[in-house]
Amino acid sequence: MPYTDTMFPPEELIQLGLSTFDMIHYQLSPGELTRQTLRRKEGVLNSTGALCINTGEFTGRSPQDKFIVKDEITADAIDWNNFNQPIEEKYFHRLKSDLLDYLDAREEVWIRDAYACDHPDYRLNIRVVNENPWSNLFAYNMFLRPTEEELENFKPEWHIIQAPGFNACPATHGTRQHNFAVISFKHKTVLVGGTGYTGEMKKGVFTILNFLMPHNDNVLSMHCSANMGKDGDVAIFFGLSGTGKTTLSADPGRYLIGDDEHGWNDEGVFNFEGGCYAKCIDLSGDREPDIFNAVRPGALVENVGFYNNSPEIDFSSRIITENTRVSYPLHFIPNSIEPASGGMPQNIFYLTCDAYGVLPPISRLTPGQAMYHFISGYTARVAGTEAGVKEPKATFSACFGAPFMPLHPGKYAQMLGDKMRQHAVNVWLINTGWTGGVYGTGSRIKLCYTRAMISAALKGQLEDKNFIKHPVFGFEMPAQCPGVPAELLNPANTWPSRQAYDNQANMLAKMFISNFEKYARGVSNEIFISQPVVV
Repeated sequence: MPYTDTMFPPEELIQLGLSTFDMIHYQLSPGELTRQTLRRKEGVLNSTGALCINTGEFTGRSPQDKFIVKDEITADAIDWNNFNQPIEEKYFHRLKSDLLDYLDAREEVWIRDAYACDHPDYRLNIRVVNENPWSNLFAYNMFLRPTEEELENFKPEWHIIQAPGFNACPATHGTRQHNFAVISFKHKTVLVGGTGYTGEMKKGVFTILNFLMPHNDNVLSMHCSANMGKDGDVAIFFGLSGTGKTTLSADPGRYLIGDDEHGWNDEGVFNFEGGCYAKCIDLSGDREPDIFNAVRPGALVENVGFYNNSPEIDFSSRIITENTRVSYPLHFIPNSIEPASGGMPQNIFYLTCDAYGVLPPISRLTPGQAMYHFISGYTARVAGTEAGVKEPKATFSACFGAPFMPLHPGKYAQMLGDKMRQHAVNVWLINTGWTGGVYGTGSRIKLCYTRAMISAALKGQLEDKNFIKHPVFGFEMPAQCPGVPAELLNPANTWPSRQAYDNQANMLAKMFISNFEKYARGVSNEIFISQPVVV
């Protein structure tokens, strides 16, 4: 549908509460968006033809400024915590009214119809209203795109209203500060303002689905990537940001289902999204060719630096942030499949970037250990190199996505456990981080080795190998793996001092145990006895 220049918005927009705009751009193509964006001087085309923008003050999500309206739908259903923060309905109405008044005063507003869930039974129609065109391009890339015929009779169920230039007043709107992301399940609306970080829209929809899906025929919603082999075998990759979900699922030898958000029903796995939102810090064509080649016309690149004021992106630049990103439609990956779905998974991989150098590069988990590590959701983050080397920081995020999980983690964990047992799924823990020492002294595990270990697990080449039990964490480490040096498989062998390794392993084990205390009540004994043992 082409854009329209009109003084009167569509009828549905009047119902939403929007009054009169000087200009409405409706359902622009990516090419039209790019031209309009350049005309407004809000972005630049780099040498690949991708649109590069700076998101401003915020270059990542702001979990402390995400709220869910507490009402009769959510009061007893949401697991209220530091991520799921309540806000009164009266503040939602004030915020929405003032946000719409702000948009009414804009010269242009950008609107797109899209949907989530690449499965006909769970499709969620969304209308996205944006203050600027590059946010609308992000919506085009990340959500699923209706056909021309579907747009003719499109009826939105949910609305996203996003205006980076609108700042909330905490005293008036009940927010913590000027930026906000507010979800109302009663009014089926997401409000985002005060921040240009596009990921707030994406994760707002993910939070909605994580609330709705478990009530839809026992659909498990997952923060994971997924791919499928030539013979139809499906693999799932759980992991927090920076652990390699997007990189490892974009395997040239397998079909990509999706890189971040999926559902698992009685038929198999399906993607929630229509695109990928990849980290591109240190991106290179040698290491990640599919993602590198996706940076082309239609892609949206955020917060990168450039070489000598040229249009060539410097992917190693951290001048703005380490959280540089690129969004692109799923079909930019040559081996993606449509519809983005597959059958029952045979293998699940938990990805962690362990900066303490303790965890093995690959290990096999029992069902109890699989549930324990799913609830723990561990990785370790490192500081930016511009400030020098600093100590790693352990991060535990339940279900590998706590900020987006509105229900209690035990609900998702129980659903995953039931499905793993029902379908006899193999579960593997993969360390994409350090070995031979902590960050700063050890070395990063090579991507080629990680790919070789995952490939061996997928092909069943580890089933007949000897496994060694880790003395602290209890999971099984293979003694051999095709294409991987044997000494790398047991992390204790890579450290110059066995005592130093043991001390580090015990330290990490204590972190796990301390973190799990808040979940210990209410979990089965099988899960509880799967925690590490300090030796």
